[in-house]
Amino acid sequence: MTNADDLPDRPGPEAILPAYDREARDWARMRDRSLWEAPALRAAVSGRGPGLAVLDLGCGAGEPIAAWFAARGDRVTGVDGAAAMIAEFRARVPGAEAIHADMRGLALGRRFDVILAFNSFFHLAPQDQRAMFAVFAAHAAPGATLLFTSGSEADERWGRVAGSVVYHASLDPGEYRELLARHGFDLVWFRPEDTRLSGHSVWLARAKGPNVRP
Repeated sequence: MTNADDLPDRPGPEAILPAYDREARDWARMRDRSLWEAPALRAAVSGRGPGLAVLDLGCGAGEPIAAWFAARGDRVTGVDGAAAMIAEFRARVPGAEAIHADMRGLALGRRFDVILAFNSFFHLAPQDQRAMFAVFAAHAAPGATLLFTSGSEADERWGRVAGSVVYHASLDPGEYRELLARHGFDLVWFRPEDTRLSGHSVWLARAKGPNVRP
Protein backbone atom coordinates (compact mmCIF):
# COMPACT_ATOMS: atom_id res chain seq x y z
CA MET A 1 0.00 0.00 0.00
CA THR A 2 1.03 3.60 -0.56
CA ASN A 3 0.76 6.55 1.77
CA ALA A 4 -1.78 9.05 0.40
CA ASP A 5 0.66 11.92 0.97
CA ASP A 6 2.98 10.37 -1.64
CA LEU A 7 0.32 10.40 -4.36
CA PRO A 8 -0.70 13.54 -6.23
CA ASP A 9 -3.62 11.60 -7.74
CA ARG A 10 -5.79 9.69 -5.27
CA PRO A 11 -8.68 8.10 -7.17
CA GLY A 12 -11.74 7.08 -5.21
CA PRO A 13 -13.70 3.82 -5.27
CA GLU A 14 -15.61 4.92 -8.39
CA ALA A 15 -12.37 4.49 -10.36
CA ILE A 16 -11.85 0.83 -9.41
CA LEU A 17 -13.79 -0.88 -12.21
CA PRO A 18 -12.38 1.36 -14.97
CA ALA A 19 -8.89 0.66 -13.63
CA TYR A 20 -9.40 -3.11 -13.69
CA ASP A 21 -10.92 -2.92 -17.17
CA ARG A 22 -7.91 -0.96 -18.34
CA GLU A 23 -5.31 -3.16 -16.64
CA ALA A 24 -6.95 -6.59 -16.95
CA ARG A 25 -4.46 -8.13 -19.37
CA ASP A 26 -1.37 -6.92 -17.49
CA TRP A 27 -2.93 -7.78 -14.11
CA ALA A 28 -3.73 -11.32 -15.24
CA ARG A 29 -0.16 -11.74 -16.47
CA MET A 30 1.45 -10.27 -13.34
CA ARG A 31 -0.83 -11.80 -10.68
CA ASP A 32 1.06 -13.73 -7.99
CA ARG A 33 0.27 -17.43 -8.51
CA SER A 34 2.34 -18.74 -5.60
CA LEU A 35 -0.96 -19.57 -3.87
CA TRP A 36 -0.06 -17.96 -0.56
CA GLU A 37 -3.85 -17.90 -0.07
CA ALA A 38 -3.97 -21.70 0.24
CA PRO A 39 -4.19 -21.91 4.07
CA ALA A 40 -7.29 -19.70 4.04
CA LEU A 41 -8.83 -21.54 1.09
CA ARG A 42 -8.30 -24.90 2.77
CA ALA A 43 -9.89 -23.56 5.96
CA ALA A 44 -12.95 -22.45 3.96
CA VAL A 45 -13.59 -26.03 2.79
CA SER A 46 -12.30 -27.86 5.87
CA GLY A 47 -14.05 -31.21 6.32
CA ARG A 48 -16.04 -30.86 3.11
CA GLY A 49 -15.56 -32.83 -0.06
CA PRO A 50 -15.58 -31.54 -3.64
CA GLY A 51 -18.69 -30.38 -5.45
CA LEU A 52 -19.34 -27.26 -3.36
CA ALA A 53 -21.05 -24.25 -4.92
CA VAL A 54 -18.51 -21.41 -4.72
CA LEU A 55 -19.29 -17.73 -5.32
CA ASP A 56 -16.16 -15.69 -6.06
CA LEU A 57 -17.00 -11.97 -5.81
CA GLY A 58 -14.49 -9.78 -7.59
CA CYS A 59 -13.05 -12.90 -9.17
CA GLY A 60 -10.59 -11.07 -11.40
CA ALA A 61 -8.79 -13.33 -13.87
CA GLY A 62 -9.56 -16.45 -11.84
CA GLU A 63 -6.01 -17.55 -11.13
CA PRO A 64 -5.04 -18.82 -8.70
CA ILE A 65 -8.11 -18.76 -6.41
CA ALA A 66 -11.05 -19.78 -8.64
CA ALA A 67 -8.75 -22.22 -10.43
CA TRP A 68 -7.89 -23.83 -7.07
CA PHE A 69 -11.56 -24.49 -6.32
CA ALA A 70 -12.24 -25.70 -9.87
CA ALA A 71 -9.31 -28.14 -9.64
CA ARG A 72 -10.77 -29.43 -6.38
CA GLY A 73 -13.98 -30.29 -8.23
CA ASP A 74 -16.13 -27.44 -6.93
CA ARG A 75 -18.73 -25.55 -9.00
CA VAL A 76 -17.37 -22.01 -9.29
CA THR A 77 -19.34 -18.87 -10.15
CA GLY A 78 -17.12 -15.87 -10.75
CA VAL A 79 -18.56 -12.35 -10.58
CA ASP A 80 -16.67 -9.23 -11.57
CA GLY A 81 -17.76 -5.72 -12.51
CA ALA A 82 -14.91 -5.27 -15.01
CA ALA A 83 -15.82 -6.79 -18.38
CA ALA A 84 -12.17 -7.24 -19.38
CA MET A 85 -11.51 -9.19 -16.17
CA ILE A 86 -14.46 -11.49 -16.87
CA ALA A 87 -13.01 -12.15 -20.32
CA GLU A 88 -9.71 -13.16 -18.69
CA PHE A 89 -11.59 -15.32 -16.18
CA ARG A 90 -13.47 -17.18 -18.93
CA ALA A 91 -10.21 -17.92 -20.73
CA ARG A 92 -8.36 -19.10 -17.61
CA VAL A 93 -11.10 -21.02 -15.75
CA PRO A 94 -13.15 -22.33 -18.70
CA GLY A 95 -15.33 -24.72 -16.70
CA ALA A 96 -16.59 -22.03 -14.34
CA GLU A 97 -19.66 -19.82 -14.64
CA ALA A 98 -18.65 -16.21 -15.34
CA ILE A 99 -20.98 -13.28 -14.64
CA HIS A 100 -20.24 -9.66 -15.51
CA ALA A 101 -21.91 -7.77 -12.65
CA ASP A 102 -21.12 -5.34 -9.86
CA MET A 103 -21.04 -7.17 -6.53
CA ARG A 104 -22.87 -4.26 -4.91
CA GLY A 105 -26.56 -5.12 -4.87
CA LEU A 106 -25.95 -8.54 -6.49
CA ALA A 107 -29.07 -10.74 -6.42
CA LEU A 108 -28.51 -14.08 -8.15
CA GLY A 109 -31.43 -15.81 -6.40
CA ARG A 110 -29.15 -18.74 -5.47
CA ARG A 111 -27.24 -19.82 -2.40
CA PHE A 112 -23.66 -21.00 -2.19
CA ASP A 113 -21.55 -23.14 0.14
CA VAL A 114 -18.51 -20.85 -0.02
CA ILE A 115 -18.51 -17.09 -0.62
CA LEU A 116 -15.26 -15.29 -1.35
CA ALA A 117 -14.50 -11.58 -1.48
CA PHE A 118 -10.75 -11.98 -1.41
CA ASN A 119 -8.73 -8.84 -2.23
CA SER A 120 -11.80 -7.34 -3.90
CA PHE A 121 -14.27 -6.26 -1.20
CA PHE A 122 -11.63 -3.92 0.26
CA HIS A 123 -11.83 -1.73 -2.87
CA LEU A 124 -15.37 -0.65 -1.92
CA ALA A 125 -16.22 2.55 -0.08
CA PRO A 126 -17.04 2.03 3.61
CA GLN A 127 -20.79 2.45 3.11
CA ASP A 128 -20.74 -0.10 0.29
CA GLN A 129 -18.80 -2.55 2.44
CA ARG A 130 -21.48 -2.31 5.11
CA ALA A 131 -24.20 -2.97 2.52
CA MET A 132 -22.34 -6.03 1.21
CA PHE A 133 -23.14 -8.06 4.31
CA ALA A 134 -26.78 -8.28 3.23
CA VAL A 135 -25.54 -9.52 -0.16
CA PHE A 136 -23.37 -12.15 1.54
CA ALA A 137 -26.30 -13.30 3.67
CA ALA A 138 -28.69 -13.48 0.70
CA HIS A 139 -26.32 -15.84 -1.14
CA ALA A 140 -25.23 -18.01 1.81
CA ALA A 141 -26.53 -21.55 2.15
CA PRO A 142 -26.93 -22.84 5.73
CA GLY A 143 -23.44 -23.46 7.08
CA ALA A 144 -21.78 -21.58 4.23
CA THR A 145 -18.30 -20.20 4.79
CA LEU A 146 -17.47 -16.57 4.03
CA LEU A 147 -13.87 -15.56 3.36
CA PHE A 148 -12.85 -11.94 2.84
CA THR A 149 -9.95 -9.55 3.30
CA SER A 150 -9.87 -6.13 4.94
CA GLY A 151 -7.36 -3.85 6.57
CA SER A 152 -6.27 -4.29 10.17
CA GLU A 153 -7.93 -1.02 11.23
CA ALA A 154 -10.33 1.62 9.90
CA ASP A 155 -8.42 3.41 7.18
CA GLU A 156 -8.23 4.46 3.53
CA ARG A 157 -5.14 3.65 1.49
CA TRP A 158 -3.96 3.46 -2.11
CA GLY A 159 -2.10 0.78 -3.98
CA ARG A 160 -1.43 -0.18 -7.58
CA VAL A 161 -2.97 -2.55 -10.09
CA ALA A 162 -0.39 -2.82 -12.85
CA GLY A 163 -0.02 0.84 -13.94
CA SER A 164 -3.06 2.28 -12.14
CA VAL A 165 -3.37 3.69 -8.64
CA VAL A 166 -6.35 2.14 -6.83
CA TYR A 167 -8.33 2.83 -3.69
CA HIS A 168 -8.64 0.55 -0.64
CA ALA A 169 -10.70 1.00 2.51
CA SER A 170 -11.30 -0.85 5.75
CA LEU A 171 -13.77 -0.58 8.58
CA ASP A 172 -12.74 -1.11 12.17
CA PRO A 173 -12.51 -4.84 12.98
CA GLY A 174 -15.13 -4.37 15.70
CA GLU A 175 -17.59 -3.13 13.10
CA TYR A 176 -16.94 -6.13 10.87
CA ARG A 177 -17.69 -8.38 13.84
CA GLU A 178 -20.98 -6.55 14.45
CA LEU A 179 -21.96 -6.78 10.77
CA LEU A 180 -21.23 -10.50 10.66
CA ALA A 181 -23.31 -11.17 13.76
CA ARG A 182 -26.18 -8.96 12.56
CA HIS A 183 -26.39 -10.84 9.26
CA GLY A 184 -26.32 -14.34 10.69
CA PHE A 185 -22.63 -15.28 10.54
CA ASP A 186 -20.47 -16.71 13.32
CA LEU A 187 -16.86 -15.56 13.25
CA VAL A 188 -14.46 -18.49 12.94
CA TRP A 189 -11.28 -16.39 12.98
CA PHE A 190 -9.77 -13.04 12.06
CA ARG A 191 -6.06 -12.98 11.27
CA PRO A 192 -4.77 -9.41 10.98
CA GLU A 193 -1.63 -8.90 8.90
CA ASP A 194 -0.88 -12.61 9.10
CA THR A 195 2.63 -13.44 7.92
CA ARG A 196 1.38 -16.90 6.89
CA LEU A 197 -1.02 -15.13 4.51
CA SER A 198 1.52 -12.76 2.98
CA GLY A 199 0.70 -10.06 5.54
CA HIS A 200 -2.98 -9.86 4.62
CA SER A 201 -5.81 -9.40 7.11
CA VAL A 202 -8.25 -12.26 6.50
CA TRP A 203 -11.68 -13.13 7.93
CA LEU A 204 -13.37 -16.53 7.98
CA ALA A 205 -17.00 -16.77 9.10
CA ARG A 206 -19.80 -19.33 8.87
CA ALA A 207 -23.51 -18.83 8.23
CA LYS A 208 -25.55 -20.05 11.20
CA GLY A 209 -28.41 -21.54 9.24
CA PRO A 210 -31.51 -19.85 7.87
CA ASN A 211 -30.36 -16.33 7.12
CA VAL A 212 -31.09 -13.70 9.72
CA ARG A 213 -32.42 -10.42 8.36
CA PRO A 214 -30.86 -7.28 9.83
